[in-house]
Amino acid sequence: MVRLFSALSIALALLTACPAPGGAGAAELQTVEIATAGGIRRFSVELAQTGRELDRGLMYRKSLPDGQGMLFDFGSEQRLDMWMKNTFIPLDMVFIDAGGRVINIAERTVPQSLDPVAAAAPARAVLEVNGGTAARLGIKPGDRVVFPIFGNAS
Repeated sequence: MVRLFSALSIALALLTACPAPGGAGAAELQTVEIATAGGIRRFSVELAQTGRELDRGLMYRKSLPDGQGMLFDFGSEQRLDMWMKNTFIPLDMVFIDAGGRVINIAERTVPQSLDPVAAAAPARAVLEVNGGTAARLGIKPGDRVVFPIFGNAS
């Protein structure tokens, strides 16, 4: 009986520590726009700004709805390396400078890899979306990302 109670307690702790997107405890979604050669692309994103949010990112998620993602705001431009530890879905990582310009894109990153995924230049933010999204929507370096942290939102 004690073992069953312990197992149930651990399972409950894991469930509450790992909310599903859009579920209880999920962050409020905000809109990010990217101006591409083919038009404006919109994403509903969770904004990660605190140390805990930046560290956790999209870890433990089993899926990510199309058109959604996470925007990591590091507050200022810096050398950024990301990884895929405990991340179960392939992602595109869009590295963005302080002015809102796409620096580079790491496409279809490998789930659970500990290999660093780096920005090609100092970056302020990273937008993570489903793997293959950037190519499908024609998102390229130089495209403009519109969001309040870049000082270019209306």
